[in-house]
Amino acid sequence: MASLQRKGLQARILSSEEEEKLKRDQALVSDFKQQKLEKEAQKNWDLFYKRNSTNFFKDRHWTTREFEELRSCKEFEDQKLTILEAGCGVGNCLFPLLEEDLNIFAYACDFSPRAVEYVKQNPLYNAERCKVFQCDLTKDDLLEHVPPESVDVVLLIFVLSAVHPDKMHLVLKNIYQVLKPGKSVLFRDYGLYDHAMLRFRAGSKLGENFYARQDGTRSYFFTDEFLARLFMDTGYEEVVNEYVFRETVNK
Repeated sequence: MASLQRKGLQARILSSEEEEKLKRDQALVSDFKQQKLEKEAQKNWDLFYKRNSTNFFKDRHWTTREFEELRSCKEFEDQKLTILEAGCGVGNCLFPLLEEDLNIFAYACDFSPRAVEYVKQNPLYNAERCKVFQCDLTKDDLLEHVPPESVDVVLLIFVLSAVHPDKMHLVLKNIYQVLKPGKSVLFRDYGLYDHAMLRFRAGSKLGENFYARQDGTRSYFFTDEFLARLFMDTGYEEVVNEYVFRETVNK
């Protein structure tokens, strides 16, 4: 099996069957259940990590390959770099980065207290190179853990989609406080018409491009227009904003 990747400025084109499925699945989850999902968001993610431990997500060794900014932001090879991984999970992105570049110091936080504990229990965890803490990025002030304007790069990878769309701007404002002027947020998340979006069963829809999984966790599927507006309304400048398409072929 081989994975091919390309990038583009438009979302994936749907087949006629996929278009028909999305047209059929218009009924929204009740307001009562939506409020319950929002109230229990942290509990549902904690239960997710209780069920799956550290085994659900694969380590993300592609980060430096995909995000050239992790290298280009350095003025010289051995320059110390401070990063923040907002929504670190159990460290699938964090630990490969720390292993690859010994000059990185990382702040890392997650919504789930259980996920944070898994990071601390990892044999690769070193408190001299990493500070990990629990944080609800929609309401807990990052400045309690991270100095203002101290971070060179923020990683926001498959995290913002789990936040209610009405609260996403709060996450970006929170991150903005700790980012050095002129530095970058490296973002990767679900795009509109991702195959994961088409797999939701009828009765899972919470709103436009927003769905609930059976375990109570949620996922939003971004358009480039929505994402650009979200970041720029919070004070950021758009540098690159494009869809990434992956295709797995049997060789």
